[in-house]
Amino acid sequence: MSKQRNIWPYAIVTFIYFIVGFLTTVNEQLQAPLKVTFLAEAGSYRNTLTTSISFFFFLGYLINSTLGSRWVNHHGYKITIIRGLLFIIMGLSLYMISTWVGYTYPNKSLTFSDVVIPYGFIIFVIGSFLMGTSAAVIQVVVNPYVASYALSGTTDVQRLNITTGINSIGTTSAPFFVTLVMFSGISIESIHIQQLLLPLGGLIVCVLAVTLFTMRIDIPDIAETRSTDSISLPRSLWSFRHFALGVAAIFFYVGTEVAIGANLNLFAFELMESGYPVTFFGHAELIVGGKDLGVHALLSTLYWGGFLVGRLASSFLKNVSARSQLIFTTTLASILVAAAMLSNNIWFLVAIGLLHSSMWSCIYSLSIKGLKQYTSKASGIFISAVFGGAVFTLMQGGLADMFGSWRWTWILSLCCELLMLGYALFGSRPRAKDIIT
Repeated sequence: MSKQRNIWPYAIVTFIYFIVGFLTTVNEQLQAPLKVTFLAEAGSYRNTLTTSISFFFFLGYLINSTLGSRWVNHHGYKITIIRGLLFIIMGLSLYMISTWVGYTYPNKSLTFSDVVIPYGFIIFVIGSFLMGTSAAVIQVVVNPYVASYALSGTTDVQRLNITTGINSIGTTSAPFFVTLVMFSGISIESIHIQQLLLPLGGLIVCVLAVTLFTMRIDIPDIAETRSTDSISLPRSLWSFRHFALGVAAIFFYVGTEVAIGANLNLFAFELMESGYPVTFFGHAELIVGGKDLGVHALLSTLYWGGFLVGRLASSFLKNVSARSQLIFTTTLASILVAAAMLSNNIWFLVAIGLLHSSMWSCIYSLSIKGLKQYTSKASGIFISAVFGGAVFTLMQGGLADMFGSWRWTWILSLCCELLMLGYALFGSRPRAKDIIT
């Protein structure tokens, strides 16, 4: 494979991945405010409906990630990433329509038994699906492109960790954007849905500007990472054992990663309502820019901030194999999840962000090892496994409604961590016949 010397295509793709991380976490952070503004009369299904926002976001991954893979193979990386940006604009536009409908027609709703679902919430969920589709399409470009775009003095895992580290800057800053910009730092009980209109309009303008800029620049394709109609692939991707098991591992990884990030605040609200102390360095509030932010507003920032710190640190681990990193992080994460449940201490869950930080890069690089011309197609299937974020988030919301508490629902995360550990120990080593020469 020829060496690519120009850093700019890598930098541009990485910046777009920053946007994906930022908007993915914005979507998650809107769960709690929408629970207050849209689902006050949702009855016994309030937690389940709240987590359906993340469910439909990641449903976009399941349904449309292979679409992104086909676009990469037929049209190339640049056209595919532009289409992904256009999906973002459509999703944000539906968010704006949802907000307008919720504000203008607050009594328009569907009613089932004791459950009242406003039309505005339904429109928002559709927008969430489009946002998930955009993220899936863009990630189908980002992962193989970054892993294969050879820069002097770097390895594929290093490049992935740097790119996902930049992505983590987006996920870390998004909770503050939601709290301080979208809702002006006021308490969640005082939020009004119309506060979303102006920030969403600003986001649409920004993404449109990035899309127009991307159309004008050169993002070259990379040899041997795409299959075309003229290339017949003799084997099924599922015949590569390390890839097939890697898809399962990423399903469980995203399941626990997203469930913690999306439901951490909901767990914090429950603890604080029950009188359990959730403090930050001994204080129940933190003042930022004159705004009184509850500790729960900082939890996701600290969790996703752990991703940022961990990914940047992992980018320097050139001599530590992806398999060794995965064994260490999944073992320690399993211990922390168990400790969080047994002690009812939310800070153990927050700390897991530091460990989750490098898992995606490790699992992805282990899964595509030796695939060569199968890589772009493998990436589409791999990204579809991100649907785990929908499954486990929604399952946990249902269990919280069933148990009447979030505490023991984290058993789902423990199962995910242990299954990933199993992949690291036993499933990640490719067989000799699965390495294409």
